[in-house]
Amino acid sequence: MNAKKSDKEAAPKKIQAAGDKAMQFAFGRENYRIMLIGLAVLALGFILMVGGGSEDPYVFNEGMFNFQRLTLAPLLILVGYVIEIFAIMKKPRD
Repeated sequence: MNAKKSDKEAAPKKIQAAGDKAMQFAFGRENYRIMLIGLAVLALGFILMVGGGSEDPYVFNEGMFNFQRLTLAPLLILVGYVIEIFAIMKKPRD
């Protein structure tokens, strides 16, 4: 009867050890930090792209064609996506 008791105690340890490997996350802590930075850069790019419209549809607003909306915001969005791809592809440390 003691032999069966020790077998039962050993079995959960094996399952727990196998469960630890199965419960590991695909990304590490550093990957999530890089992802959050990428999301912040993306959000900043989209925020900078907002606006430039006119209240009166018959009045043309030159603010729509400034550097911020035509160049800076799309570059920030592109950089944000590159950061996101890097965060996904980066191998986490063990």
